[in-house]
Amino acid sequence: MKKVLYIIAGFISIVLIGFGILAFIFIMEMKPDKEQEKAVMEQGEDYIKVYLSEDFVVYDALYDNMGNFEFEYAAMAEQKSSGIQFLIYEDSETGNVTDTYIAKRWTTELEKAARPYINKQIPEATDLFAYFEDNVGETFAVDPLAPSSYTDYEIEPTLWMTISRKANEEDDQLFNAFIDHLQAENILKHGSLIVEYISEKGELLEEEGWSKEF
Repeated sequence: MKKVLYIIAGFISIVLIGFGILAFIFIMEMKPDKEQEKAVMEQGEDYIKVYLSEDFVVYDALYDNMGNFEFEYAAMAEQKSSGIQFLIYEDSETGNVTDTYIAKRWTTELEKAARPYINKQIPEATDLFAYFEDNVGETFAVDPLAPSSYTDYEIEPTLWMTISRKANEEDDQLFNAFIDHLQAENILKHGSLIVEYISEKGELLEEEGWSKEF
């Protein structure tokens, strides 16, 4: 009997040690490598010197340990005059260093232009986000140091809005009126509007949202 108990205890010990090793490996993989962080920040600083100006600064490094981005490490940068924050990283496909500055600048511009109408006409909206492809500046060869607007280009970004209530019959008219306003005021001629019904506590109120390309 004692021999059986020893065997069971030994087996449990091996299992616990195995779990401990796996947990240790997982924790270590979740931690960023300080040398790689330093290297990507230096890369970002060199990039700023060549392509941007003294108005831009690297302030930290981002480590993607969950595979959410196409990079593992990126430099976190900011334009001092505007407060716009963006990323500088090495493109995994081309191997070239690129940035998301134009995407973030245009995102800020579009959200700022769209919010007044939302605040007045759709008070149930809790969030409004604009989305441009990260490499949009490179795609359209936009000079980051020259004045420009997304309205100067044939581009179709996405607006994503959350509503803190359930859907109702007036929503088609409500959201189409918002799209009409965007087009009439030259805020956004073409793009997509996606609406999700989510409570302020984060609860999904409708399985299906509302969307339209225009």
